[in-house]
Amino acid sequence: MGQTCDINLVSLVEKFHSEEKCRGYLEHLRWADGVKCPRCQCETISSIKDRHQFDCDGCRYQFSVTSGTMLHDTKLPLWKWFLAVYMMVESKKGISANQLKRSLHVSYRTAWYLCHRIRRALETADRPLTGTIEVDGTYVGGKTEGRKKDMSNKVLVMGAVERGGDVRMKSKGLGEGESKRNVGKFVRSNIANDVTVYTDGGPAYPVAFKDRNRHERVNHASGEYVRSGVHTNSVEGVFSLFKRSVVGAFHQVSVKHLPAYLDEFEFRFNNRDNPFIFRDALKELLAAGNVEYKELVA
Repeated sequence: MGQTCDINLVSLVEKFHSEEKCRGYLEHLRWADGVKCPRCQCETISSIKDRHQFDCDGCRYQFSVTSGTMLHDTKLPLWKWFLAVYMMVESKKGISANQLKRSLHVSYRTAWYLCHRIRRALETADRPLTGTIEVDGTYVGGKTEGRKKDMSNKVLVMGAVERGGDVRMKSKGLGEGESKRNVGKFVRSNIANDVTVYTDGGPAYPVAFKDRNRHERVNHASGEYVRSGVHTNSVEGVFSLFKRSVVGAFHQVSVKHLPAYLDEFEFRFNNRDNPFIFRDALKELLAAGNVEYKELVA
């Protein structure tokens, strides 16, 4: 099957225009060394070709390549899954459920559910950031009327960027404002010890990075934005890109589902130079358990 490197829309259609080809590629990704029973790991397997299933000779469990994955029991053709994954990971600003609805010729509910299942699969475990890190916070959502800023309908998003590397973004569980507790929690979860950290002059940062990291600040309040390489321009650029995604593609996101949109953005940004991003996204779908529609709308 190859590695599916530098795939484009034309080659995607050429390679995966049938269910058989899609299943074959998923089997290659899930069982590169041969089919194994997901229940007992037995390698003595019989194929039930007319049902696209396998039968384990050890425990008699019958399964398919989608069993126990995000694709489990899907009624949607696999080639539509492949197209949805491609459009989500290859679109710099993401793609809305409405656009996916039109492109795949499905209902809005199906497109919305499909997007959120893919986002859930892209929520991967992250290593702590190392090297030189920029940390900042921003507020997402709501509207500002006139000159007065109303922060009551906005959500705090904390971000950390490893210069030349990955980004970590979080909104869930931060509570109100850039408090010392919230910043400290974010730092402990996402940044390694003994690294260099650059922030703005926010009052919560000195306590969060005390006795843990080398910390330098730029004082935006006094007009200082860059000082001998000390700045937060990288993380602010990431925030700007995410907000353009919200405005340009999604128009608005709910507080409940904001973490899912951050996970999608983080995966896409961290794999911006990865020629195998489509393949790796499919691997995440195979590694993740399914999520039901009622869970997403609860």
